Parts: sequence; structure tokens; C-alpha cells
Amino acid sequence: MADTLRVCALYPDLMNIYADRGNLLLLQRRCEWRGLGFELSASGLGEPLDPDAADLFYIGGGQDRDQKLCALDLAEVKREGIHAAAERGAALLAVCGGYQLLGHSYQLGEETLPGIGLVDLTTVRSDGPRLIGNVAIEVDLGDGPRVLAGFENHGGRTRLGAAEQPLGRVLRGHGNDGRSGVEGVRRGNVIGTYLHGPLLPKNAWLADWLIARALGRDTPLPPLDDALENAAHVEARRAAGA
Repeated sequence: MADTLRVCALYPDLMNIYADRGNLLLLQRRCEWRGLGFELSASGLGEPLDPDAADLFYIGGGQDRDQKLCALDLAEVKREGIHAAAERGAALLAVCGGYQLLGHSYQLGEETLPGIGLVDLTTVRSDGPRLIGNVAIEVDLGDGPRVLAGFENHGGRTRLGAAEQPLGRVLRGHGNDGRSGVEGVRRGNVIGTYLHGPLLPKNAWLADWLIARALGRDTPLPPLDDALENAAHVEARRAAGA
């Protein structure tokens, strides 16, 4: 088992508007506090993705213009690398705009952005109101039901294919489309979600799950003093009304 977590952030200069750096920083800190090494790399526009270069890949959210640039690059330059990484068991966390690009396509009016087809989902920008607000979902990643809390702000409505597993059940908020009652997607070590604000500092247990899965560990990581992290989680749940 590796004792250094290698993280690759995709387009950190473009897809970073939802406090995405906070997610990366929390991963680093929780590794360091346990005596684990942490290495952060980046993959930008035009750079092929080495599927063996990282244990955890991360892509955040961005403005429409930047998301379009990244969608084309993902489809044309990085698609094979991301698929290969997921197939070998690497972890991947995609938030908001990054989540939308995991599927087949994202339709914005007359324009359709390509996805990478890593999971079976499609997203359509709705003419209706944006889905905005604090949100809480119930998830089960193998150790019983737990709650994820965060913030959502998206105009897209995402629909999962029949065989895909949502990340969780909506307790408060809108979720994937405001109607289905589910949020996000999970396939193996791949997670896509609309929850940000940022996500991991409000849900440190999910950061630990990602670290453990990325490092191939079957047992929980050593516990930390999570008094502050737990307080942040409780406040995020309170804000969502859960």
C-alpha cells in the first residue's frame, strides 16, 4: 500500500470557482496529520493525462466559457487517460461543472458540450430557475447511511441512466434535477456531485473515504481530532435544515 497520496487537479486555473482549493487543501492536511505524504500535480488544456500519475483525480466547477474549453479538452485530449485511471481503480471527485462533464453531453440551448462518457448521464440547461441553496443528502458508501451537506447552484438538470447509482438521496435541497429526489452519481471510486461550498471541509469523513480508496486501503484511516470539522458539518446540516 502506498503511503503517499498523489492528487492530480484538472484545470485548476479554470475550474475553481466553488472554493475548490479548499477541497485540495483539506486532502493535503488530513494526509499530513496522519504522517502520509501528499503530492499535488495539475493537468491543464492540451496536456495528455497519464492514468498512472495520480491516485486521485479532481475536477471542480467553472464559468460557462471555461467549462466549454475544458469540455473540448477532456473529450479530445484526456478522455482515454481518465477512463484508464478509473478502470485501474483510481479515485475521482468531480464537483458541479466537472460532474456535468463526466457524462455523455451537456446541452446549453442550441449548443451541446461533449462529455467523456465515464458514467451514463446527460445534463440539459433548463430555462427554469437555477437550483440554488443549502442541500443535504443521505449516502451509503459501504459503512452505513451518512449525511453529506453543502451548497448547490446550477442551471443544469442532470439525469442518470437506469443502471447508474446516485450518490445519495435528497433530504433537503434540489439534487440532480429538482424532481428525482437523488443527487450526484457514484460508480466504484468515481463520485460526481453538485455539492460545493467547499464540499470536503464540511464533510471530512468523505475526504477520508477518498484518501483510503485512492491508496487502496481496506480499513479506516487512523482517527483525528475532528472537533472543528464536526462543528462545520453540523453547521452545514443546520443551514440545510437537516
